[in-house]
Amino acid sequence: QVDVAAMVQLFGYVDVTDTGFIVAVLSIAFNPFFWNVVARWEHKTRALSQIFGSPHAACYCLGAVILVLNCVRSHCFTEAMKSQPKLEGWDCHWTYYSGLAISAVGTLFVISSFLALGFTGTFLGDYFGILMEEKVTSFPFSILDNPMYWGSTAIYLGWSLMHASPAGLLLTAVVAISYTIAVLYEGPFTEEIYRRKQKGVKSK
Repeated sequence: QVDVAAMVQLFGYVDVTDTGFIVAVLSIAFNPFFWNVVARWEHKTRALSQIFGSPHAACYCLGAVILVLNCVRSHCFTEAMKSQPKLEGWDCHWTYYSGLAISAVGTLFVISSFLALGFTGTFLGDYFGILMEEKVTSFPFSILDNPMYWGSTAIYLGWSLMHASPAGLLLTAVVAISYTIAVLYEGPFTEEIYRRKQKGVKSK
């Protein structure tokens, strides 16, 4: 059962009207919105592939933009934490090293996901017509679905604990919500892409 009083006390440390906090929320929400809109536009029109001369070049370009946006998001997240107070009871070695461990696990999931999927698999290559031969089931996909997203969320959670930051914890919740929405939006569409691929193979 959730301790409502503790939650109220925790988020009493957070000024949600702070400009830095608002910018961080917007950057978190913008990223998955951006890459989903652009990727679906590409899937429908093949406009980026035409502009860059090939699907691979277009996918690499979008991937580079997403990486830059993720760096901007992380910077905004960190600045928002710095501008708001720490939770004194959590500003200790135990919390710091717990956060470090959580971030390490998150980093493991992110890196291993990237290695399993490759660049185009990670950065929406299927929307560009660059399809994988089969579904990836090796680690970390053998442990959980969408390990890239949840690994990234864990990194932010660990980073927040390392800074004893209630603002960081609230922003981490925003990250988790934005990824949950992205998964609900992306999952069925990606499955449909591969369903069409299978139909095409069977009809030959």
